[in-house]
Order: sequence, then structure tokens, then C-alpha cells
Amino acid sequence: MTDRQHLLVHGGTFAAVGDGGDISGVRGSGSPDGLFVRDARHLSRWQLTVDGAVPEALSPVADGDSARCVLVPRGGRQEPPAYTLFREQAVADGAFVEALRVTSNRPVPTTVRIAVTADVDFSDQFELRSDHRTYAKIGAVRSREILDDGVEFSYRRGEWRSCTTVTAEPAPDSVEETGTGARRLVWALDLEPHGSAELALRVAAHPHGTPHPEVPASPSAVNEQVRALEDEFTEGVPFPTGWPELSAACARGLADLAVLQVPATGPDGEELRVPAAGVPWFLTLLGRDALLTSLFALPYRPQLAAATLPALAAAQATATGTGAVAQPGKIVHEVRHGELAHFGQVPYGRYYGSVDATPLFLVLLGAYVEQTGDVATARRLEPHARAAIGWMLDHGGLTSRGYLVYRADEGGLANQNWKDSPGAICSADGSRATGPVMAAGAQGYAYDALRRTAHLSRTVWEDEVYAALLEQAAGDLRDRFQRDFWMPERAFPALALDGDGNQVDALASDAGHLLWSGLLDKEYGELVGRRLLEPDFFSGWGVRTVASGQAAYHPLSYHRGSVWPHDNALITLGLARYGLHDEARTVAHALVDAATASGSRLPEVLAGYGRDTHGEPVPYPHACVRESRSAAAPLALLTAVGGA
Repeated sequence: MTDRQHLLVHGGTFAAVGDGGDISGVRGSGSPDGLFVRDARHLSRWQLTVDGAVPEALSPVADGDSARCVLVPRGGRQEPPAYTLFREQAVADGAFVEALRVTSNRPVPTTVRIAVTADVDFSDQFELRSDHRTYAKIGAVRSREILDDGVEFSYRRGEWRSCTTVTAEPAPDSVEETGTGARRLVWALDLEPHGSAELALRVAAHPHGTPHPEVPASPSAVNEQVRALEDEFTEGVPFPTGWPELSAACARGLADLAVLQVPATGPDGEELRVPAAGVPWFLTLLGRDALLTSLFALPYRPQLAAATLPALAAAQATATGTGAVAQPGKIVHEVRHGELAHFGQVPYGRYYGSVDATPLFLVLLGAYVEQTGDVATARRLEPHARAAIGWMLDHGGLTSRGYLVYRADEGGLANQNWKDSPGAICSADGSRATGPVMAAGAQGYAYDALRRTAHLSRTVWEDEVYAALLEQAAGDLRDRFQRDFWMPERAFPALALDGDGNQVDALASDAGHLLWSGLLDKEYGELVGRRLLEPDFFSGWGVRTVASGQAAYHPLSYHRGSVWPHDNALITLGLARYGLHDEARTVAHALVDAATASGSRLPEVLAGYGRDTHGEPVPYPHACVRESRSAAAPLALLTAVGGA
């Protein structure tokens, strides 16, 4: 694509359109192009032409909950446009709707030929990634059926069935074949002098195993739904009156969280809505992301935790599965609903490649009960919590290795902590850790999980023996960690231990997570907190994932020098926990300034360039535009520093 992409999202559906509202169906680009529902592309081409030509954008699509643009025919200064097109698009759950108004600029009657070329390739999202992998689809058949008011595209492969229906009001005068599989809906519109005509187009996606969606009548109807959702999420939140920029970031984040909710089911089959990780690539349930989002939002929107906990309990592993690295008690890392996951061609249908989702599940359960007093949930999820503890002690490695351990998963994730890109866990010289890895941050989560679950055991489950066992395990973990991970010569904890127990010595932001979890003694914690605010770590927009000056550092690396808002939110909470309130305010102000520079929205990740040389935050090239952890990060800042 030569123009920018604009993302529309609502629940489990998103669309990426160009400046003029078209979809070109490009493969292998930095961001997928089309309409997507449940990991599949349900609209791969959507191109408007007028009198046989593609109009140009006089006013391109602006970012928002709906896409609005103004189009005119291409021409020169001496040829004023004969007509103007006003185009508005929006997405709802399983649906894409468009309102198109054509206005004549001529003083005489005019006939305008409008055509919309539509196609659906039903590609799985994993086919569209830039790694250009291919997947065999033996027996797959695509078909098209002309309807009275449009066309239906269908796909089948074995028991897998999907379809997309395109309808219009008024019905097209004709539906033409194009020779490529696409279909062209055509209207001949007679316009009075300076008159107008309107078309309403509706796309209904019906992925495998789902009911037909209810398609809203128009983009304005969708906008009303979205505004109601956003109002529900922002109502009653105590925004700081003395810090309007933080208030705006909190409001923007809550509005994004309102539409980043995807369907899930609980242990008894109950229907839930949980935070998706983000768009465009992760509009699905990711355990770690949903847990951290729910933790950040807990004091303000506890309903996110109330849905996330049972959804993850329902997906908790009960047996060992090699392809999905499942083990009894382990909390799921990623849930996918697409065709490739269904047929086992990618391992992510239910994928358990995360060392930290399981302790974070326990952290959220303990924090949720403490925040809300909902002991019924603690009792209901007691078997799941005990199974999660069992995983940490047994399969997770706490008993045998003394720490939570992960091993690279061939065909899945090499690293299974939050920094999960292949080279993220590295030494200062950039060399990668080898063998089983014990990541520092995960040990902090485990410590907090043991302590919180011990409290539940004592106060809700009335099991004093179990509580004492968990408290002893937590104390032992704390002692071991400070002995094995602390680097005296650098007054900082190692990023990880490798398979031989050697320190992986990169100076990394994960140390701030240890403050959040309370794993470090006060003296060590204060040293770490102040160190994170030194110039090699602190860019002015936040704390870098890896401090500059090390060979491992790169400002445009995903996890080795970039700045992550959710990472910084955890650091800010940790700084406040250790009484480093000035440092917490410094990080919070930097993040809020970064949000203000981007319309009050924090992206998934920023480049690591310093504010002293770059007066505006530099975007990371492949970041999720809307990401639930980043959307909730301003709420964590509000918790940590209030309106300061």
C-alpha cells in the first residue's frame, strides 16, 4: 500500500483501510490489510471506483472510531470535480458497514456509475505475516453466489465452513465477474442538478462455528454503540483534575479498552468479554496481556479481572501436550480461533508457551479479592489456583531448579517471558542465553503469587498448613534470588540465569518488575529504582528495555532498547512501592508526555531514542496501534502517583 492504514476495531473484529477507505489485500506488509474476524480475513478487497476510475482523497480518513473521508475524481486545477463522494465506514462484531453519499457539483442532470469491487480470500492471519510462510490447504474450495441485493463468498475445507455476505441498499443494478474471483457491484445513479444519492453497504462475516452476526444499519448506529461502551467504561473514574494530560490519557485508554473486548467462556460455559491483547495482530486472548491489563485497571474497572480470571481458569491446562507446551495447572499464553489453529498447522489454538502467565493469574486473583472482597470467586477458583501453584512448584521448576524455568520451544516461542522475541534475553555483549532460562521478572511474579495465595489460603480457604508452606516457599525464593541474581560489581540484578546457572548480565528494565512484586530487600530496591532513572536507562519518554551503552542496545529493537508503556507502568508502581515517589513521578510524567504527543494514546512500544535529541517520541515501526496493556497503563500511573 502507498497510503496509510487506519484501524477500526470493535470487539473481536477489526478492519484496516487506506486513506480513501479502500482495502487492497496486500500480503506480507507490516500490517494486515482487510476485514478480520476470529483470525481470518473476511474482506480482502474493497475498492470504490466512479465512472471507471479510482477517486482521490480530498480529505483522507482520520483516525477515530469510524472512518470518514471525502473523495473527488482525479483532475487538474482547470477541471473542477464533477462530483464529491462522502464515505463513512465502521465495524461492529462480525460486521463492516459503509454509508456512501455522492453529490453532483454540476448544474445539469448527471449519471454517475458507482462500482465497489469486493473479494474475500479467507486467509488466516498467520498466512499474512511478513515471514512469508506458506501452509498447505488440501481440499479447500472458495465459491461465490449472486444474491438479489449483493453477493455471498463461501469457503470450505473439510469440516471448516466460513462465509462473508455483501449486501447493499438500494440493490446493485448488476454484479459483474472480474476474472480474478472478485465481484463488482455496480450502480448507475441519476443525479439532479447539485443533487445527491446514497448507498448503504453491509458486510456480514460468519466465521466457522459462530452464529450470523447482527449487522447495524449504518456507521452512525455503530458509533452510538461505541459511545455507549466508552461512556460506560469512563463513568465514575476519578480523573485527576490537576493533571489534565493524565486525565486525557486515562480517558483515551478506557475508551480503547471498551472496544478491545473479545468473547470468551468461563469454567461453566458462561459467556464473558475479556481484554484482547491488541490490533492488528493480537485481537485475541493472550494470558499475560489480559492479566496485566486487568491488574492496571483493577482499582477502577474490576469487571475486567472478574472476566479474565474465569476465562483463563477455563483454558488452564489439565494434561501435558508437547506441541502446545501444556502442563497440568499452566495458564494459557495464547488462544486462537483460525483455520490453521483448528487444523493444527500452527500451535496457537491453545498455546501455553509462557513462564509468567501462571504466577500472574495468582497475583491477579489475590489482588482482585483484596480489592473487591469477592470471596465467592476465590472459592470458585480455588482448584485452579492450587493447580497453578502445583505447576510452579513441579513442572515450572521452583522445587527442582529453585526458579521458574522455560526452554525454547521449537516451532513456538524461544523466549517465554514478556520479552519474548528471539534475542531478548541476552548478556550485555548481546550474546543470547543458552539452555533452560530463569528470567528475573518471572521470579518476582512467582514470589508475589506465593504470598498472595498464602493469604487466600489462610483467610478464605481456611488452610493454615498450605498457607505456611507457600510462605516458606516465598521466603526461600527471595533469599535464593538475592544470592544468585544480584551482581555486586554493578549493584543491579541480572536479567536472567542461563542453563548453567550463570548470570545473563544485561542491564534491563525487568529489574523494575522486581520492585513491583516486592522481591528485593529495601536497600537493593532503592539502588535499582534510582539506577533506572540514570540517562542510559531513562530516555525522557520512559525507561528503556535495555540500557544504552551496552553492545546489546538498539533503539529500534523490539526488546533491546525500546520503551514499553506497560513495562514503565510496572516500574512506576514498583518505584512507588519502595517509597521512590520522585522517581515514580518522573517516569509517569514522561509517559504522559509521550501519550499527549500521540493524541493521548500510548502505543504498544516506542523507539528508545532520547528526548534530549528527539523532541517528539519516535514511533516503533511495527507497534500495535491499540494495545490493552498500554491502554491501561495510564490507570497504573494514576494509582502510583495520583494527580501529582
